[in-house]
Amino acid sequence: MPLKSYRPLTETQRYKQILDFGEITTNEPYKPLTIGRREKAGRNNRGIITMRRRGKGHKQLLRLVDFKRDRVGISAVVETIEYDPNRSANIALIRYIDGQRAYIIAPDGVKVGHNLVNKEDAALEVGNILPLAKIPLNTFIHNIELKPGRGAQMARSAGTQAEIVAREGEMVHVKLPSGEIRLLSQNCKATIGRVGNVDYNKIVSGSAGRSRWLGKRPKVRGVAMNPVDHPMGGGEGKTSGGGHPVSPWGKKAKGKKTRNNKRTDKFIVRRRPKNG
Repeated sequence: MPLKSYRPLTETQRYKQILDFGEITTNEPYKPLTIGRREKAGRNNRGIITMRRRGKGHKQLLRLVDFKRDRVGISAVVETIEYDPNRSANIALIRYIDGQRAYIIAPDGVKVGHNLVNKEDAALEVGNILPLAKIPLNTFIHNIELKPGRGAQMARSAGTQAEIVAREGEMVHVKLPSGEIRLLSQNCKATIGRVGNVDYNKIVSGSAGRSRWLGKRPKVRGVAMNPVDHPMGGGEGKTSGGGHPVSPWGKKAKGKKTRNNKRTDKFIVRRRPKNG
């Protein structure tokens, strides 16, 4: 999706760069597939902030995206490409031949009128779903299942794609967007192609107000606070703290491994690069 920039008539517009939404075909969501969303704004049931830097943001409807697409062998046609305020990727409204509709993550290149299908012997065309066992090596895929039948859990954000790089018995080696290579069952399903809205990562908000619409409140650095407010605060003049970066409660904030799932370590063939 092309980007839209502004004449620098104000400081806000000098670096502002947003999507032009040229691919979007309608501004009205399909109401039967939406529900109201109550934004907690980072507070608990007593109204106390438990997650900093979050605000309510603009009112949004939650689109019910079908990540399973378990209607095997039933063809569907793309009716609309829509904006979803709850995710980076665009979504597509598809209509099955029996009249049922569903929202899916819009693959890159899929247009209104395209036919999509979930089938073992489906053509290797963008938007079709096949088991990993039926997808050739070096094919780019997205919306990948971790376990057969659970629904897509990986490679779902805008512009992402994974690649099938090898086969090993009943398992398939899949290179994920992070660079990690992981073993998956050949019965897991994936969608051909990559996720659309590829230019999403080039957006420059340009204004604090737009960030507030997205539910992002101001962020104050710890070193800019007083010692009573943060362990890294205080000092004469400007200082970066002098020690390891920590949270307001003294817990180390950088360098610690956050993954702790020994049960699935055996499925990781190669870790993602440390600088990735």
